[in-house]
Amino acid sequence: MIRFTKKETGNIGEDYAVKYLKKHGCKILERNYRKKFGEIDIIAKSKSCLLFVEVKTRHTNPYTQPYEAVDFRKQRKIIMTSSAYLTENHIDSFCRFDVCEVFVDENTLKLDHINYIKNAFEAGDTYARY
Repeated sequence: MIRFTKKETGNIGEDYAVKYLKKHGCKILERNYRKKFGEIDIIAKSKSCLLFVEVKTRHTNPYTQPYEAVDFRKQRKIIMTSSAYLTENHIDSFCRFDVCEVFVDENTLKLDHINYIKNAFEAGDTYARY
């Protein structure tokens, strides 16, 4: 049995998320956008808004739901990082914070399914709205 690292699993999950977003008409602007206070997995543009997407990849039968890992602390980091991105790129656009749950087979990392949560949280939220 092949054992995949968390990094390998996460990278594959992000690749699946990118394919999903493209299939749904989004243009990928950035992957793994980093600042000292956080990272955003995917920044994409849909027809109506800018998307900041946090990707959580898990094996098909996880003990917890992937979105649960996007707690208040993680949300705050994503919001701060998105603010830096908007400022750096002089963007004044409607934005949305989404979470993409990617479920893969433990042995092959083949995609099982994706659960895409639009508006998973907002900049003013103190906790996630799932």
